[in-house]
Amino acid sequence: MFGLLKELFGIGPKVDFADLMNRKAQIIDVRSPGEYASGHIKGSINIPLDSLGKHLSKIKKDSPVITCCASGARSASAKRMLITQGYAEVHNGGGWAGLQSKINR
Repeated sequence: MFGLLKELFGIGPKVDFADLMNRKAQIIDVRSPGEYASGHIKGSINIPLDSLGKHLSKIKKDSPVITCCASGARSASAKRMLITQGYAEVHNGGGWAGLQSKINR
């Protein structure tokens, strides 16, 4: 429970998202298609959380992965799912708008 709260509120080691992007990180936006259509990070891949398990082949295991959504809750779930599926480097980027500002420094 404490781990989930830490993840949701960004407590813990800071992640350099700009550096992850320089390392060719993949951004997986787990919002619905409608939410994604209303605004998203250029180059991100939209895979709604409820279908993530069926579309793992779209995500490279040998590159860093950043998950995002509207607030950070769904992206935290996506991060946990990807880690259980063997993805070694997965980071919760939280809300997509905030993440966008962190990668465009």
